Amino acid sequence: MTAFPLLTSPLDLGCLTLPNRVVMGSMHTGLEDRPGNFDRLAAYYAERARNGVGLIVTGGYAPNRQGWLLPFAASLRTTRQADQHRPLVDAVHAEGGRIALQILHAGRYGYHPFAVSASSDRSPITPFRPRALTTAGVRRHIDDFVRCAELSRAAGYDGVEVMGSEGYFVNQFLAERTNRRTDEWGGSFANRMRVPVEIVAGIRRAVGSDFVVLYRLSVLDLVEGGQSWDEVVTLAQAVEAAGATIINTGIGWHEARVPTIVTSVPRAAFAHLAGRLREHVSVPVVASNRINTPEVAEELLATGQADLVSLARPLLADPAWLAKAAQGRPDEINTCIACNQACLDHVFRHREVSCLVNPRAGHETELVLRPADRPRRIAVVGAGPAGLSCATALAGRGHSVTLFEAAAEIGGQFTLARRVPGKAEYAETIRYYGRQLALLGVDVRVNMTAKPADLAGFDDVVVATGVLPRAPGIPGIDHPMVLSYVDVLEGKPVGARVAVLGAGGIGYDVCEFLTHDDNVGWSDEWGVADPAVARAGLVTERATRTPVRTVHLLRRTPGRMGTTLGKTTGWVHRETLRRNGVRLMPGVRYLGVDDRGLRIARDGVEELLAVDNVVVCAGQEPNRGLVGPLRDAGLSVHVIGGADVAAELDAKRAIDQGTRLAARL
Repeated sequence: MTAFPLLTSPLDLGCLTLPNRVVMGSMHTGLEDRPGNFDRLAAYYAERARNGVGLIVTGGYAPNRQGWLLPFAASLRTTRQADQHRPLVDAVHAEGGRIALQILHAGRYGYHPFAVSASSDRSPITPFRPRALTTAGVRRHIDDFVRCAELSRAAGYDGVEVMGSEGYFVNQFLAERTNRRTDEWGGSFANRMRVPVEIVAGIRRAVGSDFVVLYRLSVLDLVEGGQSWDEVVTLAQAVEAAGATIINTGIGWHEARVPTIVTSVPRAAFAHLAGRLREHVSVPVVASNRINTPEVAEELLATGQADLVSLARPLLADPAWLAKAAQGRPDEINTCIACNQACLDHVFRHREVSCLVNPRAGHETELVLRPADRPRRIAVVGAGPAGLSCATALAGRGHSVTLFEAAAEIGGQFTLARRVPGKAEYAETIRYYGRQLALLGVDVRVNMTAKPADLAGFDDVVVATGVLPRAPGIPGIDHPMVLSYVDVLEGKPVGARVAVLGAGGIGYDVCEFLTHDDNVGWSDEWGVADPAVARAGLVTERATRTPVRTVHLLRRTPGRMGTTLGKTTGWVHRETLRRNGVRLMPGVRYLGVDDRGLRIARDGVEELLAVDNVVVCAGQEPNRGLVGPLRDAGLSVHVIGGADVAAELDAKRAIDQGTRLAARL
């Protein structure tokens, strides 16, 4: 008997039987935007289908030019384009999979001058003001959705998903916030919901009864002027009556000032809303957002909160997520840590998507880990992200690998990151690599600082020794009150008044660590409420945290702070520090540390910060002392991760480097 009987149970949709309850949620990869990448896209989806995913939903395709996300972005408007999709669909079907195309009209989120919407209000996240559609124009756009569905069927897809969530075009008609119309497409909710209802009804008439139609419904807009819970329920019932096979749930508009998928969001934080909606409809309902382990997914199904679960980023992190769960190997899953660094940060910077913990994602055709032609004896020095990725990939190819680590445990900088509030998920990556090392028979030697003599006789040595904190040249930097970020995150006592030097990612993490208040729950902190009580699930009065310390965050460089943080996560960190009362101080000149605190100058004015501790987060230096002696000894040496480039702490680059080196050796 499987450990996850509900997750792996089939679901009869009438027109199609799904083998299990896992939906691969839509995620735009960037590969969709150029037909020349369809072979890569096919390989990406086929690998997930091969591992048993019940239903795959593609990235979004616009039904017309106005619906583009970007100029010349993915669209499905012509028979010729449909023909280009056929090899992709065939690749999924050849692996026994099922796939639906998502129809996504960007509306006012379109990053181009052709954007249209219900009204002409510009979104806060794009520079282009949309044109308000005419009454007839709305009808033409509905027809374009229907035509896109017909083309999807012609291309061989098993269904389509209508994107009605996340603040895109359809959502813009539903909400008073963006629909100021006075014709039959605006005003009352009955009028505002006509667009999605007529889209679904039109698609159902055009494609017949033996084709899956998913509707992605926003159950929690999290913006002022969003939908009420009664409106959400009314819409769900209406799209079901119009012919939807499945209702998939979406959370939050892209412009919402509430995080919905970053690592600090609790697992399955919004799934209860899918369960509540499920009480009002008879079609299957999908729960989404921050469902990253089979244990969480099984619990949602067992408690009646959903009929299916949607996984997008977790299937980037591990395409075999479901296969491992079904085979009773959940401890082998490479868990999504919701960092966004290689997926959504790439999407919003118009780059191709991959995954920090799985750099093969989106690169399946060119980053291939084939069995080694000639197995070698390889030493990897350093068990941080770079060393772990390299050691496991090398061993997976058949090489004999010995991993040396000076610390008492593996993980490197991730052992520090997991201690930062909201980053506990980073421990999952350490757990995954630990399990892989054991399964692959890697000889792991912790508490051992490798010396050149220890590495003689290996065919190759991979130096992944990471970084050393940089000590800035400030008078008094050796004062007892001065701590490194490593000292702080490893638990050294810190006083009530602190100055943090350096405002990169580590500086922000340390500030969160020092000011975090465990007594305030996540929903209260971000003003998320029951949508039946607060419209769109948003309240303006948020719980006030009581910072446990007074913290100053300083930087030598002038200008706005926090701009180098992640594209989709940086605003969360900036807002958290603001509400925790952290004083941001750019353009600082450090004069010295003494018993009174930290002396600084800004704009020519000297100031004393009377602090108990100064915490240094002023960058890192590569820890590469082994490299020269090893090369002098004639060994084949490869340097990766922080030992190669120490600028910030870039786990994405480190894991990618380690994996790519392993593929070459």
